[in-house]
Amino acid sequence: MGFPISRPRRLRRSETMRRMVRETRLSSDNLIQPFFVCPGKDVTRPVASMPGVAQMSVDRVAAAARETYAAGVPAVILFGIPERKDAQGSEAWNDSGEVQRAIREIKERVPGLVVVTDVCMCEYTDHGHCGALKGNDVDNDATLELLAREALSHARAGADIVAPSDMMDGRVGAIRDALDENGFADVAIMAYSAKFASAFYGPFRDAAESAPKFGDRRSYQMDPPNGDEAIREVALDLEEGADIVMVKPALAYLDLIYRVKREFMVPVAAYNVSGEYAMIRAAGLNGWIEEERVVMEVLTSIRRAGADMILTYFATEVARRLNG
Repeated sequence: MGFPISRPRRLRRSETMRRMVRETRLSSDNLIQPFFVCPGKDVTRPVASMPGVAQMSVDRVAAAARETYAAGVPAVILFGIPERKDAQGSEAWNDSGEVQRAIREIKERVPGLVVVTDVCMCEYTDHGHCGALKGNDVDNDATLELLAREALSHARAGADIVAPSDMMDGRVGAIRDALDENGFADVAIMAYSAKFASAFYGPFRDAAESAPKFGDRRSYQMDPPNGDEAIREVALDLEEGADIVMVKPALAYLDLIYRVKREFMVPVAAYNVSGEYAMIRAAGLNGWIEEERVVMEVLTSIRRAGADMILTYFATEVARRLNG
């Protein structure tokens, strides 16, 4: 049936009609809000490279989490900035650490909110790498025990989901075994399965104070050109017990979000990372783009690619918009 019988514009004539035939729905239920937890009380330290984002003390994070939940966002993910750092990152499994205290406070104040925790060493080590070092490289197998200790500490504090972001081989299996052996079989694992050595992480490293003191993370994070390898990484994490798999970053890897969802048909998360956020926010603040429309377009594209969950610093404000 050719023109003029077929006229796709007929179904675009009004907002109501466009809503009726819309293929992709973005809901606040798809969103996860990240927070950076720092030491102290009544502390809010803005992150210069991420306008609108701040490091916050436990009390401030708990209050912000309540607002996030009230806006309709079902989950938050917590990143910790410890008071002290060492070569092993031992504050990561301190049961009285910032993240652990934040978990307990949020669970007390907002019991319906799902709390996800980042499980990695880079925020806690004095060298800024994601595990224990052997020379100038991360010792994969020695790091697995440390990650399992961190995940267990988060589970004891009440985390619903632990999210290993280190990209060590075998870490999902090590964490799953540790959780199951210690009575936390119900704690889920959201694996950063396809995490790339990306240039989009710069502002996050400011926020989490986690920039490596030497070298880079290319020996353990994935090489950006590799798509088939990402699929293999996802398969390995699922075999080891991952409940949710993640692609990070999101925008430059929409093809992989699509492939992962189609190939595995499991819950897929995507991280709309700090550099993506900062570019949009900076352009919006300078009046170069219509920020609100761009944010919705970007998040819808991630959802359209197949993401069930989107970690984004825009989560709370977008949820308010979506829910009126």
